[in-house]
Formats: sequence, C-alpha cells, structure tokens
Amino acid sequence: MPALVEIHGVVKSYLSQSLRPLRIREFTVSANDRLSLRGFDAGAAEMFVHLVTGASLPDEGTVRVAGTDTRDIATDTEWLKSLDRFGIVTHRAVLIDQISLASNLALPLTVSIDPMPPVVRERVERLARDAGFEADALERPVGGLSGEDRLRLHLARAVANGPEMVMLEHPTAQLTDPAASTRIGETLRTLSDAYGFGWIALTEDAAFAGAARGTVLELSPATGELTAPKRGWRSWWGRA
Repeated sequence: MPALVEIHGVVKSYLSQSLRPLRIREFTVSANDRLSLRGFDAGAAEMFVHLVTGASLPDEGTVRVAGTDTRDIATDTEWLKSLDRFGIVTHRAVLIDQISLASNLALPLTVSIDPMPPVVRERVERLARDAGFEADALERPVGGLSGEDRLRLHLARAVANGPEMVMLEHPTAQLTDPAASTRIGETLRTLSDAYGFGWIALTEDAAFAGAARGTVLELSPATGELTAPKRGWRSWWGRA
C-alpha cells in the first residue's frame, strides 16, 4: 500500500529555546499500519500531530501526506482535504457536557442534532455500539460519564467521518486503572478492524498498547531514530 505519511530529516523547535527540538529522522506509514510510538512526551506528541496534519511546518526536513509536501498546501480547502484523512484523539478536544452522548457523537457528522437525521442517527448508534456503549447510554448527558467512557467517546468521534488514519496523543494518560487502559486498547483494535483505519498512538502505557496490538517503536530524542524497543516493553511487544 502506498505511504500515507512520510517524514524525512525533520527538526522542529519549540517556542521555549530551553527544550530540545523534536527530531524524526525517517518515518513512513501506510493507511493500514497500526503503531504505538513511545518516547514522545506530551509536548512532542502534540507537535507530532501538528506536523503530520500540516497545522505546523518543520524547521528542517519534509513531511508528506499522500505524496504532498505539507509546505505545498496553499489554501484552506487543500488543508481541510488533507486533514480529513485523519481522526485525532486528544484531551484538548471539547465535549459538550450538557448534551447527550448521541448528540456529541453526531457533531462531527451534522449540525442538525435536534432532530437528528435518521441516517446520522443510524451511524451514531453503530459507532456507539462498536465503541462499547450500551444503548441506554446514548441519551445521557456527557457530563456524567466516567473518564474511561469520555475517552471512548473521543475515540468514536475520531472515527465518525471515516478517516484513513487515527492519531492518539497519550490517550490513557488520565486513566489510573490498567484494566481501563486495556479495555481502551481493545476498543481501538475493534474499531480499527470494523472501520478499516490504521492508527498511530503516542503512548507510554504498556497495558493500552499491548491490548491494541500494534507494532511498537521507540524514539531516540537525540537522533530522531524510531526503532524497536531494546528493553522494558518486550513482554507485550511480542504480541503485536
């Protein structure tokens, strides 16, 4: 399968000059790949997503999406077309606590949530079911959801518009129960199988990554090399 994302010799500095720049020497991923990347702190994970989506440009090197250098994306229309290839799971995304789970899940699909068009309602119900929600949860306000279920909703919303690739920024960082991390990893694997997207998870959570069963790569911040982990995560890396 042709490469969806190609990164070559990228260096990107942060606003704070005291921080080491993000470096990625070589990274190529196709739309059906499933990867857990470790070695990215929260700031580096956010920057990685910005670089891949074209929201930020590298200081050095190139980022190509479906063969197009992100520097060559010249208009809002071109950028949105490129962005549509991706679903993003991040704690920076906003959920509206006062409205229902179904309405929150419909928002990426339509501005008409009351009443909701039947075709949208059908898709919302399927997404919710595949993400692990019971049918009676659909009409509950999101403000009452647990941290795990809020994350499950973020994941379902990222899948809603049929992306080729889902990127996850430390998705389970706010979960304290390894069993919950495992369930989220299993949900990611289930959704990826059902909807046919690949994913890149920037994570340090072995329980989550082991359950998701992607290939594991570790970043060397000094060189930008992404390689198989040499120690620590071997016990579940072999499950990928």
